[in-house]
Amino acid sequence: MRLRNLIDEISYLDLVNLEELDDEEVEGITYNSKKVQPGDIFICITGEHIDGHECAEEALDNGAIACVVERRLSIEAPQIVVESTEESIAEIASVFYTNPSRKLNVIGVTGTNGKTTVTHLIQKLYEAFNQKCALIGTLGHKFSSEDSYHDAKHTTPQAPELQKLLYNINEKCIDNVVMEVSSHSLVQNRVAHVDFNGAVLTNLTQDHLDFHITMENYFKAKAMLFSQLVSGDFAVINNDDTYAERFLEVISRSVSKYTYGIATNSDVMAKDIVFGSEGASFTCVVNGKEYKTNLAMNGMFSVYNVLAAITTALALGFDIEKSIQVLEGISGVAGRFEVIVNKPTVIVDYAHTPDGLENVLKAAREITPKGGHLICIFGCGGDRDATKRPKMGAIAEKLADKVIVTSDNPRSENPQQIITDILAGFKKVNNVIVEADRELAIKEAYKIANANDIVLVAGKGHEDYQILGNETIHFDDREKVREIFIGE
Repeated sequence: MRLRNLIDEISYLDLVNLEELDDEEVEGITYNSKKVQPGDIFICITGEHIDGHECAEEALDNGAIACVVERRLSIEAPQIVVESTEESIAEIASVFYTNPSRKLNVIGVTGTNGKTTVTHLIQKLYEAFNQKCALIGTLGHKFSSEDSYHDAKHTTPQAPELQKLLYNINEKCIDNVVMEVSSHSLVQNRVAHVDFNGAVLTNLTQDHLDFHITMENYFKAKAMLFSQLVSGDFAVINNDDTYAERFLEVISRSVSKYTYGIATNSDVMAKDIVFGSEGASFTCVVNGKEYKTNLAMNGMFSVYNVLAAITTALALGFDIEKSIQVLEGISGVAGRFEVIVNKPTVIVDYAHTPDGLENVLKAAREITPKGGHLICIFGCGGDRDATKRPKMGAIAEKLADKVIVTSDNPRSENPQQIITDILAGFKKVNNVIVEADRELAIKEAYKIANANDIVLVAGKGHEDYQILGNETIHFDDREKVREIFIGE
């Protein structure tokens, strides 16, 4: 795209030194001065630790042809002055990649827990009805359910990476995209200028308060996804969630609204729920019509995830009976209540919030054999919301028979301090095993577990790394469980 053509389609305050490069070809968009390629436009983002304006010279030395800035710089180079580079980056990236989301049907899934599973279920539904669907989320992105994951640094990619990915999806003649939308991505404008056709809410419980500070701010961040929907779009809301009514209020009247739930009267409901060793079964009621449903997944959270997917199928006009049959054949997602070994049964899950830990422990309790014990291994991430640590400790003490407190990703914090914060939530600490080394903590579980016990290793799920200080090491709970429990 020519520089002039790009400028003509974006909002800017001023142009500086642009005359000579007016007709220059733009090769790419970047906000990292070290990754600039010849012909790129460099966008000066003011971050938490680095001000991109101070890196403009380096970007130009590496081949940038122009800089997008919030203030004029003392450089002999073309400058596009905008009010906010953080807000403009998505607009510029969208224009550069020819507004790809306008050519796609994009569904955004947001919520504290369940986003990953729900996006995977929706992708499977699309494909069952012979429609190609790409997926973007925590585990990476996939161009089909049979595709392997392509790495992702964030649940929702940064704007230039996201717009490029949407462009590539469109180039592959894929018409549909389902993507996880994090609260960070909404506040940081990563998904700005993405034309969403549908939005799904899983739930809203405490998380990321280190970033949002209050639950009100957290709600407002999530609500941004729904407030931008327009006539012809649809919204799917968990009607049992505490914030359901408030989400429904921010949605335009011209948007089609669908609800699901168990405790409330909704468009899609589950009743007569039974949990067993093979999964969950229930009667699914869709607009008054009943469907017997037998899942290969377990736990109340799985029921909610499936209800979200069925409600999305309803919004998309898919046949409900066939949709349920498709969902019945899905056993789960990597690192989400994933059974790694049996006798004892060891389950790995991504639960890293109070609500998430409570849900998986309740699900694990449902399948704990008579006479067996439920053992929980968990920790909390460093440099993250510290207020949830004692809450998670209290939940583990209440719902598990034995608790092993360990490290998650301590990052720059002292692991022992994080553990101390967790232990503050226990009424009694005499029966708690404390082992900061995560591998040794799993070995402790191996020592005390009997054949009928359930061992839940929570917090990291699919992650294959651990962040210790400034070092990132390879660590995969699933690998360690197999190695320790069965010698693989």
